[in-house]
Amino acid sequence: MSLVIVAAIVLAVILGYTTRINIGLFAIAFAYLLGCFGLGLSPNAVIGMWPLRIFFVIFAVCLFYSFALINGTLTRLAEHLLYRCRNMPWVLPYAIFLTSTLIAGMGAGYYTVLAFMAPITLILCRKTGLDLILGGMAANYGALAGANFMSSQSGIIFRGLMTENGINHTQAFVNATAIFAATMIVPFVVITVVMFLFGNHRGLAAAIDAERPEPLDGKQRVTLGLTLLMMILVLAGPVLHLMMPANDTIAFINAKIDIGLIASIFAVIALLLKLGDERKAIASVPWSTLIMICGMGMLISVAIEAGTIDALASWLGTNIPPALLPVVIGVVAAIMSLFSSTLGVVTPTLFPLVPALAENMAISPALLFTAIVVGAQATSISPFSSGGSLILGSAPDEPTRESLFGRLLFRAAPVGFVAALLMNLVLTFLM
Repeated sequence: MSLVIVAAIVLAVILGYTTRINIGLFAIAFAYLLGCFGLGLSPNAVIGMWPLRIFFVIFAVCLFYSFALINGTLTRLAEHLLYRCRNMPWVLPYAIFLTSTLIAGMGAGYYTVLAFMAPITLILCRKTGLDLILGGMAANYGALAGANFMSSQSGIIFRGLMTENGINHTQAFVNATAIFAATMIVPFVVITVVMFLFGNHRGLAAAIDAERPEPLDGKQRVTLGLTLLMMILVLAGPVLHLMMPANDTIAFINAKIDIGLIASIFAVIALLLKLGDERKAIASVPWSTLIMICGMGMLISVAIEAGTIDALASWLGTNIPPALLPVVIGVVAAIMSLFSSTLGVVTPTLFPLVPALAENMAISPALLFTAIVVGAQATSISPFSSGGSLILGSAPDEPTRESLFGRLLFRAAPVGFVAALLMNLVLTFLM
């Protein structure tokens, strides 16, 4: 049965990739068939495997953050940040990276930020002579790193997956912080190496032709203030609890803080202040991502029920030396990410392995969680994955698109893979 379930996970990914139908829908179908008819579970038990908490948190947070998207706050911020480096084109790759990071960190989410930043980046590359691959990598890495922030979309998903698999909330926050830190360090190294060894930084135009953007209007300033306030409220509890774990008052407050419930209140405030249209805000919620994550969550829960996850963890624990496990699991994540989603497939599949592996092999769970995400996001710029496909879709013409395809596959993805491999080696000795 474990082999059948593993085959079902692989088949769901293949069918989703080839048919362009949401992977989560195939996963739900397989969870029902294997759970009810293979393991003898009741339909109610299979329906109960829908990860309700993860669904609610992502929905609530994305609903609030969508106001900053639909009323133009994030677009205006991006214009201002890029305008600041108009007379220093050599810092353009870092400016693109930091702009993408900031916007994604404010809750726009990886896909939204890259879909917004990729066309702008390719236009800037053409105006300044910046290498298209370097610009694309900067935008992709920034969107990834910002989304990994503890109160942003990917960071919330990672924390939710950890708590679903037995990690307490405080430790999940610490682990998510380690993931964010690692995915901020790798891009700086990669961008610097690519720019100075393979790029054309010396041939950039003397200045970027950019007009001064309009200042933020009243609604946008209020939206920005609410977003920053929510971040402070969400992060304050865990941070203070880590600093003063013996303080009963802080422990009580931290136990009552829930990002999904806080985001729900802020969404109501945004609606009362008329910061955006309710229908547009609800439509902006990443429903396809939610279905993919929760559908795969149901299938992974069936795998846990069948003992598949314990069997895989036992096999890894007995066949891979502890010192090499972070590197190996990072490589597995990178290979999976070439053709599938980090959020929807890679992390829901690999994160459940971590608690058993960490306990049996005396390895830090934070190290394994970080190695998985670093590995998975290293190859997300592959043209077969989400990041690369969004960049290709932003190409202005077919010759540029054809050129980008090969360079994304044979230059950008391998460079990211090597950087992730080295990062995981370093983390193995540090954590």
